[in-house]
Amino acid sequence: MNRCKTLGALAATSAMLFACTQAQAAHSRPGSAHDRPALTGLRVLLSNDDSMQMARPNASDGKGLYEVRRALCAAGADVVVMAPWANQSGAGTSATSGGRLTVQRRTALPAGYADDCSGARSGGAVYGVCKGAATCGQSTPSATPADTVRLGINGGLAAKVGWKDGPDLVVTGSNFGPNVASVVNESGTLGAALAAIDEGVPAVALNSAYDPAVTGSFEVADHTYRRTAAFGAEFIAGLRERDLLTATYVVNVNYPHRAERQRPRGTAWTSVGTQKIVHSHYTATGDTFTIGSELCVPRSPDCRPETKPRADFALLQQGYVTVTPISPDRTHTGRATRGLEPFVRGGR
Repeated sequence: MNRCKTLGALAATSAMLFACTQAQAAHSRPGSAHDRPALTGLRVLLSNDDSMQMARPNASDGKGLYEVRRALCAAGADVVVMAPWANQSGAGTSATSGGRLTVQRRTALPAGYADDCSGARSGGAVYGVCKGAATCGQSTPSATPADTVRLGINGGLAAKVGWKDGPDLVVTGSNFGPNVASVVNESGTLGAALAAIDEGVPAVALNSAYDPAVTGSFEVADHTYRRTAAFGAEFIAGLRERDLLTATYVVNVNYPHRAERQRPRGTAWTSVGTQKIVHSHYTATGDTFTIGSELCVPRSPDCRPETKPRADFALLQQGYVTVTPISPDRTHTGRATRGLEPFVRGGR
């Protein structure tokens, strides 16, 4: 497909996605003509990069995943979790090229989430994936997010739950924090979703924005996790109904933090921004360096500014749910390359 046709297809998809989000409320009204749950029969592999533990005091290691699991199962999907055994935030698209992986079922789920998928055909199985051939333990190295998806699609789900020709969809998240602009390049949540489309399976990545009122640390409010999950389930139902689930690109969804009684300003079709969001610094003690990071200060010389219109992070900050297509090659095109291309082609 040539570039013009591709851009035209993306534009058409944009219009359909917008119509889909506008129709979501109608699908959830009591007395709707939709008698069956909207995702009935859909087999979903659910993963993330935060892990399936949900053991930290602030639940940053998996609460978003369990909220999404609950919402998808309530909508009728058959959901199986195969997620990293331990936190793999920032793992990007890294994958394990050799050795062994162990898939270990979690028998005791976090309080309040145990029965969410009890009616699903798979029984709502939750698996953690670690490296090696031994039982996964506290110090066991974790599989990467991409590992869990590749494993699930290429034999793991067939062996564990009998899905010999599934899943129909991979969902990742919801992530602890947004995945926008420069963060997209290191996100394990996006890395797992990209692994899915590499295997020919449609993928949707869900992300929950931080609460800016919590100073000194990053936190995601419980109601933001819940709203991300609810939006995600309805949004996926809309995509399914309109035959928009595709392995051509990942659909990356970022849900904004809003006050408890505030709703998002709308849903925005965006591009991956160029802005650098997090600045890393390294403090030496002899040969050892301690890694630190902090949010970029606008207009700081260490932080690249935004150069695109309708960029994801800018609109997320304004209170919009952002929807961004992310292709496997993330090719940079447009005005910025117009001088480079003739030089490369002609040597001038």
